[in-house]
Parts: sequence; C-alpha cells; structure tokens
Amino acid sequence: MTGSGVEFRVWAPDHERIRVIVDDVELALEREDDGHFRASAKHARAGSRYRFRLDDEQAMYPDPASRFQPEGPHGPSEVVDSDAYEWRDRDWPGIVMHDLVIYEMHVGTFTTEGTWSAAIEHLEPLVNIGINVIEVMPVNEFPGRFGWGYDGVDLFAPTRLYGKPDDFRRFVDAAHARGLGVILDVVYNHFGPDGCYLKHFAKDYFTDRYSNEWGDAINFDAAGVREFFCENAAYWIDEFHLDGLRLDATQSIEDRCRQHIVTAVQRAARAAAGDRTIIIVAENEPQDVRLIREYGVDAMWNDDWHHAAMVAATGRREAYYFDYRGAAQEFVSAARNGFLFQGQRYAWQKKRRGSSSRGLDREKLVCYLQNHDQVANSGDGQRLDKITSRGKFRALTALLLLGPNTPMLYQGQEFAASAPFLYFADHNPELAAAVEKGRRQFMQQFPSIDIEKLPKPHDPATFALCKLDHSEREKHAEVVQLHRDLIRLRRDLDFATVDGATLSDRAFVLRYSDSHLLLINLGPRLELDVAPEPLLAPPIGSRWQVAWSSEPLAEPIEADADPSWRIPGEVAVLLRAK
Repeated sequence: MTGSGVEFRVWAPDHERIRVIVDDVELALEREDDGHFRASAKHARAGSRYRFRLDDEQAMYPDPASRFQPEGPHGPSEVVDSDAYEWRDRDWPGIVMHDLVIYEMHVGTFTTEGTWSAAIEHLEPLVNIGINVIEVMPVNEFPGRFGWGYDGVDLFAPTRLYGKPDDFRRFVDAAHARGLGVILDVVYNHFGPDGCYLKHFAKDYFTDRYSNEWGDAINFDAAGVREFFCENAAYWIDEFHLDGLRLDATQSIEDRCRQHIVTAVQRAARAAAGDRTIIIVAENEPQDVRLIREYGVDAMWNDDWHHAAMVAATGRREAYYFDYRGAAQEFVSAARNGFLFQGQRYAWQKKRRGSSSRGLDREKLVCYLQNHDQVANSGDGQRLDKITSRGKFRALTALLLLGPNTPMLYQGQEFAASAPFLYFADHNPELAAAVEKGRRQFMQQFPSIDIEKLPKPHDPATFALCKLDHSEREKHAEVVQLHRDLIRLRRDLDFATVDGATLSDRAFVLRYSDSHLLLINLGPRLELDVAPEPLLAPPIGSRWQVAWSSEPLAEPIEADADPSWRIPGEVAVLLRAK
C-alpha cells in the first residue's frame, strides 16, 4: 500500500495484457521488461477485494501473491495493510538452535474453536512446562473447511479458517511476550490439487524435468519462480515476525542452479530477520546432510530415532519400521552419531539411504516420539501412551527429553491427550473420493491396520475427533508433571561430551561429560553381578546419586555388593555425580 492507494504488481510473462478489477473498478497494468505488470489504484484501500483478468479472457483469477483470501482460494483476494498492526515485541531477539524444546501445533485442532485467538489462551501452560518454540503446521490458504495445510495453494495468504492475518500476528506477538518463539512449516515442494491458479499466469511455475509424488514439480530453475519463493520466505519472517521456517519434504525440492533453492530461501529469510536470529529446520526423508553442511539449514528431523523408538514401544516392524529393531544399540548409535542410516542399504526401499551426520552437533537433529504424520499413520490416530505400556511410555519420554538431540513434542502429547490425530482433508466430492482412495492405498503398507476401518478424510466427524480437550491437563496432571520435571532437568545437563554403551539388548546408558548418567531399560529387570563397562564408573572421588527416576525405586541402583547394579524393568533413571 502507498499513501494514495494501492500498488498492484504481478508476474505473468506469458501474457500481453493484464487488468485488475478492484471493488468493481477495472484498471490496466503496465508491462515491465521482466514479465511483471504494475498499476496503482488510488481508490483501493485495506479491505478492497480484487481479481486479475488475463489478456482477453472473461475469467478472473485471484492474486498469486494474495495476502488474504476471505472466501477461500477460488474467491477474490483482499488488500491487507501489513503495517497496520502495532507490534509489542520490539526487544525480542529471536531464537538459536540451542536448548530448544519444540512443540508442533495444528491450529485448527489445538482448540475447539480452531482459531489464532483461541490458541493464545492456551500458551501459558506450554511455557509452564518449559516449551520455548512452537512449530505451526502450514497455514497458507487451502480449499474446504478443514485440512492439515499441506495442500495449500496461496503461499502468502494465511488461511481464513483460523482468523485474519492480524490474528496470526497477534498470536506471534503473544507468544513472544511469553518467551515463546514461533516457526512456520512451509510447503515449497508442491501445490495442492484444488485452487492453484499459478499456471494461468506463467507456465514456468511448473516443469516435467523432475518427478514429484504429489503433482507437478515446481520449476526452481526459472528466475521468476525462485524470486517468488524467496520473497515468500522473507515475507513470513518480516511481516509476521516469525522466528524461522520448517521446510517440508525437501527431497522433492530440486533445481539445477549453481545456488540450490534451499540456500537461496534460507538466506532470504535471514536477511529479512535483520538483527533477529532465526532457525531453518528441514524435513528430508533420504537424510541428506548436505542441507546442513552446504545449504545453510540449521537442523533436520531425525526419522531414524522415531522409528527405532516406535519399534521399541510396540514391537511392530512393518512398512518403514522394518529396518529397525528398537534395540539399545540403535539409541546409543543415535546419541553418538545422529542418523542410523548414513549410506547403508535400506531394505524397505531396496537401496542405500542417508549420509554421514557424524561430527554434527546433536542439537542439529530434531527427535520426536510423535508428530502429525506418525500419529496419523497409526491408522486410528492413537497417541503413544495408548499403544504401549506405561513404563515404556515414561522411559521413552525421558529418553526424548533428556537425550542430546533437540526434542519435539506434538500437541497434546504433554498431557496424554485422548483425542487422536487423524488424516483429514475437505475437498469437493470427486477429489475427496480420490484423496480417500490414495490414503487407503498408502496405508496398505501396514498389515496391522484394518484398511476398511480407516476414518474418511473428508468426514467432518474425523476432523472434530482431533480437537484437543485442554481440561485433560488437570485430569492427566501426572503426565504434565512428567514433562515439566524432565524439561527442567534437561536444562542442567551438559551435552558437550556424549558417550553411550549397551548393557543388554534393551538396556543402555548415556553419559554426559562427567556429570550425569542416563540409564534406560526398555526390557525386563536387569542385574549386573559385575559391570565391566567404563561408563558406569563414577568420576574419581564421587558416587552416583539418583536425581530422577520414571518409577519409584525400591532399592539402590548401584551397590557395593552383588549384584552391583540393579535396574528395574521399563524404567529411566538419571544419576548425578556427587
């Protein structure tokens, strides 16, 4: 916006004439040499509705860079004054990849109302247990009444379903006031199948040069497309004061340019942050560590850790869990070296997977017991505490929150939410049927799941089931206290030097410098008559003292008698040198 109206600019290199219809007034845009068109509308203001008309077409289209779609992706765009909101976070410094505890949130199901304003009312409990970063699932505009957000089509427009753009700003402002950072999950690997009009403006947005499992591949080899996405990354950081981005499925982001698009995106985001520090986190199924070592990403999700933990919790080795045993060795190897697959053959995919993460700071790998994908992929959307024993749930939670990697919780995990998290997406009937069929085909890789009982993604009842009941924070106070205690203890641990050793196939020890010992036993009671493992030896002049245990201990862990170590079954114990 300008002092005397609104300036409109759009990239449409395939066209000769572009007109904008603003509040029923039609204006011609002037073509620039690089394929952009520009015009000023003196009568336009914040709240004005507009669309574009291309050449001699009768059809009108929303703005590819619309800041708000009040009627959804098929409706007109709305002018937004991004400077109108008065920020209160002037002294907020940003965040860095150190001492973070991340909380993944889906705004539509985080509260009954499913809005930014309602979510603000439940930020305080997150702060109280020690969470310091919220990772918001994608919020750019998508069709229908509900969805995960990964089928977004308007990259610059926060969805109307959660409120207005300033409501999102108010949420970030409120989070900062409470010491919470906010990062946004962005989808730069594909657009949704309904409501994307980019092809009408420029065929260069997409290419058949690369394959993409979710539709047309985005053409990052085109300068205009690269600019579009870099501007989007900068936009979220600048205009919404976000503290970083989580890049979805980067394995499907490809280009042939000298500077990879991921590098360009993260640099644009950091430039927009100015003096504030931000973080860039990437999801990458093949575990390509070049994202960190070369492309400038701060951290990556660690699916290996999750898969091993789920096998340890449930014993089920199927689909992409096939290559994991849930054994002590896997957790020790992860603590020492990060990813478990760093170039070995991966039987499930029948090819090699991963690259070396040895030498990386452990905080650069984000670990989790639950996330949106993995909870939903259980079929009925059940949380971990519902599908494993109490002892294993508590011990694995301790391993997550006391481990050297950056931990992430999924909304409701901190109070053992009874609400499942299912796959849901509201589409027109034809597309809804195709989406349901595709989901059923995907889930066939899990023999333990009854495909016929899968909830229908387009059923409003499926979406409603996933709404959190925040009164369960009091009903499940013991689980809340578990997370609070562990995050508090985490702040005292020194992860500068991490080592580990197996004590049995299901029991292991992690040692942090010379100060703490974390014992995890996911199997039956373990007694060691002798303990020829150097990591169990306390520092000279010290003895191990129990700092915390996931279960009451009826006897000492370490003794000067036979057996010298007594470790109960399904337990986590943190020992402190004293």
